[in-house]
Amino acid sequence: MNIHEYQGKEVLRQYGVNVPRGKVAFTVEEAVSVAKELGSSVTVVKAQIHAGGRGKAGGVKIAKSVDDVAEFAKELLGKVLVTHQTGPEGKEVKRLLIEEGCDIKKEYYIGVVVDRGTGRVVMMGSEEGGMDIEEVAAHSPEKIIKVIVDPAVGLQMFQARQLAYDIKIPGELVNKAVKFMLALYKAFEEKDCSIAEINPLVVTGSGDVMALDAKLNFDSNALFRHKDIVELRDLDEEDAKEIQASKFDLSYIALDGNIGCMVNGAGLAMATMDIIKYFGGSPANFLDVGGGATKEKVTEAFKIILSDPNVKGIFVNIFGGIMKCDIIAEGVVAAARDLGLDRPLVVRLEGTNVALGKEILNGSGLNIVAADSMSDGAKKIVSLVN
Repeated sequence: MNIHEYQGKEVLRQYGVNVPRGKVAFTVEEAVSVAKELGSSVTVVKAQIHAGGRGKAGGVKIAKSVDDVAEFAKELLGKVLVTHQTGPEGKEVKRLLIEEGCDIKKEYYIGVVVDRGTGRVVMMGSEEGGMDIEEVAAHSPEKIIKVIVDPAVGLQMFQARQLAYDIKIPGELVNKAVKFMLALYKAFEEKDCSIAEINPLVVTGSGDVMALDAKLNFDSNALFRHKDIVELRDLDEEDAKEIQASKFDLSYIALDGNIGCMVNGAGLAMATMDIIKYFGGSPANFLDVGGGATKEKVTEAFKIILSDPNVKGIFVNIFGGIMKCDIIAEGVVAAARDLGLDRPLVVRLEGTNVALGKEILNGSGLNIVAADSMSDGAKKIVSLVN
């Protein structure tokens, strides 16, 4: 789960991470009011969307007066911001962060991530802050310093100190940087984050170490422990189909293809998307109904796929273990009848109760194309769509 920058900074502030003063604004009037309250000679107006690259897309403005704040707020609110992370459709700006300006002396990068390779949390730092860390990794990988954290003891002070020296934090500010890193790690761990990224971390003319930007993502599987974080969810930033899927505990991710996929098991779902691509098709979604799906759950999954206007055909690929093929068949038939099946549908069933499942499909009276294997099903749906 993602949250906005201003929300991330509020979470970090609770842990003692130094962040600029600022508040969210939903209207031009609120933006002006916050700017007056801050009383800063320079005010930053920042578009709040769940995507990076806002600055390059014109979503960050520097205001020298309250009138500038009003002008920039009017310009940004309602604007569709297109960044390298939003895709060409962009995202509409519905809220702004109005923040005090900062006397930036030098920019750095600090990030905390889960490294699946080592099975550990890793804190990364770089003296090349304020730019895409991917660019730094591509052109100057030696400038990214990594610290592997032992989960039994957490980030140690000596590790943070060494990282501060390695990324060339000024010697007189190392202690402040260490305090910052320890607080950031504590927030990451206690809030079950999947990523905590500060880009840039800045040192100021007055000698502060501060998070000028903040990106926090959270492990969705741990949200039951964090009701306060769940309340920060902004549904306007999420795909409506993904929101609906989450209500039924379905793993669904919208893609930009035209072949809808309904599969049980994440591995099989990825293999299904691969084989569709192999035969010249393009998957419209990742959808895993899981191992213990009910008829109602399968019906809802099918409805979500059909609600996508880009879907020109559907491939149901089920290997029944815990999941029974007859349950899948009943759900598919029920949804197809309720919504009116007007697109090609190819179904491949194998495993538990496969004979009963095929019997239900064959007796439905619907135009369903049976497939004998995964490759056979992929070939057929690609052919039908094309």
